[in-house]
Amino acid sequence: MRTKRRRRRDYTRIYILGAILCTVVAAALAHYFLDGKEPQPMVAETGIERDEQVLHIMIMGVDRRADDTGRSDTLMVLTVNKNTGKAELMSVPRDTRVRIEDHGYDKINHAYAYGGPKLTCSTVEQLLGIPMDYYALIDLSSFEEIIDAIDGIDIDVEKRMYYEDPWDDNGGLVIDLYPGMQHMTGDKAIQYVRFRDGEGDIGRIGRQQHFMKAVMAKLLTPYTLPKLPKIIEVISNTLETDMPLSEMVALSQLLPQVREQGLESEMIPGTPAFLADVSYWLPDILSLREMVAEEMGQSLNEDARKKAQSLAEEYEESLPTGIINLGEGTGTKSSLKDKVKEEGSGTEKADTKSTKKAEGPGQISVLVINDSGVNGAGARMVNKLMAQGFNVTGVDTGHKSDREHTIIVTDESNVNWFYGMPFPCTIMNGADPMEAVVYVGKDFE
Repeated sequence: MRTKRRRRRDYTRIYILGAILCTVVAAALAHYFLDGKEPQPMVAETGIERDEQVLHIMIMGVDRRADDTGRSDTLMVLTVNKNTGKAELMSVPRDTRVRIEDHGYDKINHAYAYGGPKLTCSTVEQLLGIPMDYYALIDLSSFEEIIDAIDGIDIDVEKRMYYEDPWDDNGGLVIDLYPGMQHMTGDKAIQYVRFRDGEGDIGRIGRQQHFMKAVMAKLLTPYTLPKLPKIIEVISNTLETDMPLSEMVALSQLLPQVREQGLESEMIPGTPAFLADVSYWLPDILSLREMVAEEMGQSLNEDARKKAQSLAEEYEESLPTGIINLGEGTGTKSSLKDKVKEEGSGTEKADTKSTKKAEGPGQISVLVINDSGVNGAGARMVNKLMAQGFNVTGVDTGHKSDREHTIIVTDESNVNWFYGMPFPCTIMNGADPMEAVVYVGKDFE
């Protein structure tokens, strides 16, 4: 009898964990935590008051491999008010330039490679100015399996997404999605979250949030509840968390309120920049601290504002010589502030982008990806595009380094704007009329 009771209690714990996963796991699914609770690192005094009724949960999605610890390329902070059931999800761009303890300034996703969840947590705390209560980490190698365990999702694809490369992704990559509501199995869902467009990291985060809400909506439907044991079995193999059982129970009881009020989403404010072939997101410290305080039902007092301003000035002085700022400041609240509604199998309506055609290169947002393996080629491509009047939103190093031929993926209506470029290239149709992605090949120079 003693053994049976122990097994029943263990199963109850797992079942409750599955319920709270409905709130946190979906955020980590959009891209490629440690047993026991570690003492929370001290956060520098910022003037933002601690509210015990507001929880901050750091969510990481990591693609770990046998020869690589991976990086937290998906990083979000879930804020939950235990009194009201209000929940907000703040996305932290993986390219955010921050100070990492003992490693100087670097991209925030590198913190995981340097020191795992613990260092990532302390880095996020110093950036936001508040302590993280718990963390959750999911290994994204089983992405397809998780989506298939919930029988796929229904999602409204906001635009045409097409890209084909027979030499990419260990044997070929094809992304072929049309606009509109559609059902996605695991393989199709990967296409949606992997697609790269001219908006760069901002576009990727927008799709993460859109996708996450669709997953959460599906998980919260009665249709999914009978499948919960199987879903838990799949997810438990890849999820780590330091959240205690008591907190899981309390949060699971808030799910109806979260579903009713909707999950708001936002991204930390800042601007894109690049240095050589490395892209960065430069956070607006003052606006960020204002956003964090607002989430906690506060406003920055004069002391907190002065501290944030001082930190912003210190950050500005730390910027390396030669870094190029690519845009104006990005606002605080995301336009993807949709409520997750229980409609049918659990769907949500996305804001469909305008089909307006670009009237010149300055209206076309271009992301540059250096696949050539040649150092500096991405930066030199940026200079050529800017000289032609294009609006470059970012530069990144691709997953491959042996692309022979340069490819430009854009809408067919933009061919005239890219015709006659001062380098050999092939123009492919498959992007929004206001966007383009340039994959730099070895023939660029």
